[in-house]
Amino acid sequence: MTTEPRSSASRQPSRHRGGRVLVAVVGAVAVLVGGWLALLPFASLALLLLLLLLGLLVAAASELVDLPGPPLLRRLALARAGVYVLGAVALVLWTGLGVRVAIVVIGVTLLVGGVLEVVGARREQGVERWNAVLGGASSALFGLLALAWPDISVIAVGVLTGVRLVVLGARLLWRAVRPAATGSGRWRPWLRLVGNVAAVLVAGLLALVSLSLNRAAPQPDSFYTAPSSVPAQPGQLLRSEAYTTKIPAGAQAWRILYTTTRDEGVPAVASALVVVPEQRSGPLPVIAWAHGTTGAAPGCAPTVIDPFEAGAFFLLDRVLSNGWGFVGTDYVGLGTAGPHPYLIGQGEGRSVLDAVRAAHQLSEAGLGEQTVVWGHSQGGHAALWTGILAPTYAPDVDLVGVAALAPASNLPALVDHLPEVTGGELFASYVVDAYTRRYPDVTYREYVRPQAEPVVREMAKRCLAEPSTLVSVATVLSLDSPVWRGDPNRGPLAARLRENVPTGRIEAPLLIGQGADDSLVDPRAQDAYVRDRCAAGQQVDYRVYPGRDHVPLVEPDSPAVPELLAWTKARLAGDPPKNTC
Repeated sequence: MTTEPRSSASRQPSRHRGGRVLVAVVGAVAVLVGGWLALLPFASLALLLLLLLLGLLVAAASELVDLPGPPLLRRLALARAGVYVLGAVALVLWTGLGVRVAIVVIGVTLLVGGVLEVVGARREQGVERWNAVLGGASSALFGLLALAWPDISVIAVGVLTGVRLVVLGARLLWRAVRPAATGSGRWRPWLRLVGNVAAVLVAGLLALVSLSLNRAAPQPDSFYTAPSSVPAQPGQLLRSEAYTTKIPAGAQAWRILYTTTRDEGVPAVASALVVVPEQRSGPLPVIAWAHGTTGAAPGCAPTVIDPFEAGAFFLLDRVLSNGWGFVGTDYVGLGTAGPHPYLIGQGEGRSVLDAVRAAHQLSEAGLGEQTVVWGHSQGGHAALWTGILAPTYAPDVDLVGVAALAPASNLPALVDHLPEVTGGELFASYVVDAYTRRYPDVTYREYVRPQAEPVVREMAKRCLAEPSTLVSVATVLSLDSPVWRGDPNRGPLAARLRENVPTGRIEAPLLIGQGADDSLVDPRAQDAYVRDRCAAGQQVDYRVYPGRDHVPLVEPDSPAVPELLAWTKARLAGDPPKNTC
């Protein structure tokens, strides 16, 4: 056995027939397991973990049946085999912890195995040295990506492990049936070099994409950090500063930081935007805007990403031209520290009411007492809860009207409908994130499929319009089963969703608008909600708009817009409201 640096012939298959048969068997198994891993849609977590376990064992076996001659390279090959065996043992011991552990195990295994291969490259010569360097580098990069990018790792750990096993198995099969002594394989190292270069380029490209997407994620600045001393009383203005992003000529704007209250009376801090016309005579009526879904992470606040369009508000010019002031909350947990109470009524409604209270303390804004709440989608849910909470939580707010447009009112029906919605998994992730954080009896384990959990957790960290969200959506689409583990409308989650349906009485005049072609908020579910409210004695002015989908309902050309403006003027004038019940 030579001690010279390994050349292209330093890994020759055994000339003994039995040795070549063993190499061929290991190669064939590697190809089969690798192909299955690379192509399987991962419908079963148990099968995914089993195949990953087999893949690690096959990788270890391939190192042992193809040991190089030089002692150092032999020791490194044995070390790599040991790493693969340890990874297999870890999978067996920690299987109960699910796919997140599999991601870590495979990521660490690829990383360590790649580093060992690079270390051994200095004993190689010529093209084999480059193969070792590039092959090890690609393995290490893929390992790092698996650890750093969890929502694609649920797919990547299988695909990457599978592809590597297929390449490894093909190489072993070739060596078994075409011994290098024939001289026919001199070009094989060059083919491997091409493959390794391609692998490094792919890994590098994915790393650059990952870094670019992470940099694109919006982050709140220091304005949103709570001061060291915060009053316990809600609705107190803590901080304000001029705001200019997308503010039209002839208007003034400020972003404000204020105190509010989460569920169960827990004090919190939230942010909001105040916009008023520069030319004004006397106090301005307030339009309190509750925005639609932007995400559930602190960076998803409209004042951080886009003050108006992010939450589907397209009517600022109409508000200002009517001589009204605009107060738009970000909600607690968006901009400020989380968690964000997504579709949890108390936290949303209190954020709206306390924003109005705090905005009145901004003396230069010149706001009057009359307040009308507008809300769309998630914000429609918030607007309804604002109307419910106002008389007891904020009796000092003169609430003269509540307008909820395509509100997420019937939460059980909404959750049932999400699997039918394109990208519905995004909204599902926000619901799961908020409800598991708020309610101890709602858990990921009970409601989210184990192999989808890393994806759902990552989606919940991303804003709706964030570029990296497309990665999460693509990953979910590659799975052939829903993210839900069974029916989500059961057990504690179903009970908590029902708790957050806005069924309390609203004293202020109430307008509910709904697009007849809404693909997110099912019009039939909205009809059912309105029927229930009417049966309970609630006054409702319910209007349905044919041909309007979810966001188009509130776009400037929607027939709902002039009706909303006319309805608001009537409320400010004190005219009696219409009841369509």
